[in-house]
Amino acid sequence: MTMEELYRLSRRAAALGLMVSLLLAIAKVLGGLYGHSIALVSDSVHSLGDAVVSLVVLIALRWSQVPADREHPYGHTRGEAAIGSNIALLLVASAIAVIWEALATLATPSPQPEIYTLVIAAASIVLKEVVFRYNVAVADRTRSLSLRASAWDHRSDALSSLAVFIGLVLVLLGGPAWHAADHWAAVFVGLCIGWTGSRLFWSSLQELLDRQAEPEILEAVRKEAMAVPGVQQIEKLLARKSGIEYLVDIHVEVNPLLSVREGHAIAHAVKDRIISRMPTVKDVLVHIEPGKAPAA
Repeated sequence: MTMEELYRLSRRAAALGLMVSLLLAIAKVLGGLYGHSIALVSDSVHSLGDAVVSLVVLIALRWSQVPADREHPYGHTRGEAAIGSNIALLLVASAIAVIWEALATLATPSPQPEIYTLVIAAASIVLKEVVFRYNVAVADRTRSLSLRASAWDHRSDALSSLAVFIGLVLVLLGGPAWHAADHWAAVFVGLCIGWTGSRLFWSSLQELLDRQAEPEILEAVRKEAMAVPGVQQIEKLLARKSGIEYLVDIHVEVNPLLSVREGHAIAHAVKDRIISRMPTVKDVLVHIEPGKAPAA
């Protein structure tokens, strides 16, 4: 699968998440306001946050494909992590607001929720789980950090909707005496939003700090480099993630008696093989090191 196809697949998954999250956010806020459920209104914030995250992923994936220019010689792939970190902080702030509102109104009696609030919560559980599974499957193929984070955001929304569903069932069965269950469900929703935002911020920060790539990526690069004739050993291998692409720095050992031209040819062969066999690798910087001279 080419890089363009990987980007297209990622954008399709993000667009699905955006559409579903936006529709659920509208349904939840209207259902919560007219159906008298603070938990459902709070959950609408979570779904709206999912929609914003999916929108950011879409923008970032588009931005990542903008060609390099003089001011950005390495391209614009870091935009995904930079935008994602800011959205994560927004989610954490939303979580604090949701928890504060739920606790502040805990002692305030509220009308009995309408039965259709259960239908909205149940629909959210099912739809969000479907979107989660699809996004995870695409993230596994494209290795998109933001898409994976977005996928788990959808899963946390499904879990928070489950909490809302349970809270609504308790209130509807127990009557006004159980009105606090709706508020505690809203607190749980706030905790889910906060956890999602914190995790997204941490993963985005790791990418911005050039964390070493996953072991399977390093092993795949090492395997392709060692398959090039003339490469004796891999002295050092570094790979950093940028968007859904990787930038690789590799030091390969070759026969020290080779000419500069021959060593240069091996370096180009290593770069060409890695990029051709691994579509997610954007660029490879190959450094030639003297290895062992053949026995006389």
